[in-house]
Amino acid sequence: MDRIFFGDNQFFGVNHMSEEKARQQLMRFQDINAIVDVLHAAYSAGVHGFMCTTHERMIEVTEIVRKQPAKWTGLRFYPGMPYAHKYANAMTELGPLEALKRFLPSNGMLDAMMRGGKALLKRDVESVITLLVDAEMKAFEGLDTPIIFLQNVVTDLVLGLGYYDAFRIFSDHVRKRYKAEPGFFTMNLPLLVPALGSVGVENPIVCANVNKIAFRMSGGIEAYREATARHPAQVIAMSVLASGALPPREAIEWVTNEPYVASILFGASSQRNIENTVALIREADAARLAAA
Repeated sequence: MDRIFFGDNQFFGVNHMSEEKARQQLMRFQDINAIVDVLHAAYSAGVHGFMCTTHERMIEVTEIVRKQPAKWTGLRFYPGMPYAHKYANAMTELGPLEALKRFLPSNGMLDAMMRGGKALLKRDVESVITLLVDAEMKAFEGLDTPIIFLQNVVTDLVLGLGYYDAFRIFSDHVRKRYKAEPGFFTMNLPLLVPALGSVGVENPIVCANVNKIAFRMSGGIEAYREATARHPAQVIAMSVLASGALPPREAIEWVTNEPYVASILFGASSQRNIENTVALIREADAARLAAA
């Protein structure tokens, strides 16, 4: 698994501390070339793992990458799904049937539709889950996708409902059909890792907020440490700067010393910030290894 991942939040105006900054980013990245330029800056800095949603703009990015394979050698996509707004907008604009046609995989469309129909008739949760994954993965055909993530809106809903078998169904399908590892975004890591273990998803890949001030860390720092000590997991730390509340060096030095953190996910809007963040992570890693 990559040590450093680059994320896509900044491309869609997501900033948890500043609405004005979020608005400026949203306006700037209306141009797909601006997105591609920033992504290539991360790629050039040695970050070849791109964690993204299945937003329509990201589908445009995948099309550009396919057309220029030499420019993107070794780039790996880590899609997170489902992107709920996409489905809601398509249902409103196109209606249920046309929306389904848009998102279904090109191969096996009839089979996918039959599985979906059966699911609706028999309340077959497994068919619904696999159908949605296949629909989302249509955009990534032919690209390297080592890990496929379940977005936290679904992960945490499943946690709340207590239907943990859905995690196993997702995991099994991702491994069997796409030869990829399953990953899970969550806002409640302490509850998720034992839930995954209870249905046989061992040493899971989990992406969650991890930062020095416990910003949006459900249960707090000690709960994360205790949960991962009891139930080992490969944790990808996001929001390590706590949306700008922490100085970068302080934040990164702290998070790289958390024993359960395997990787770091960050987003940035400029080449300078990308290069500085990557340099800080590598510097902190080197210092930690030297002190070990």
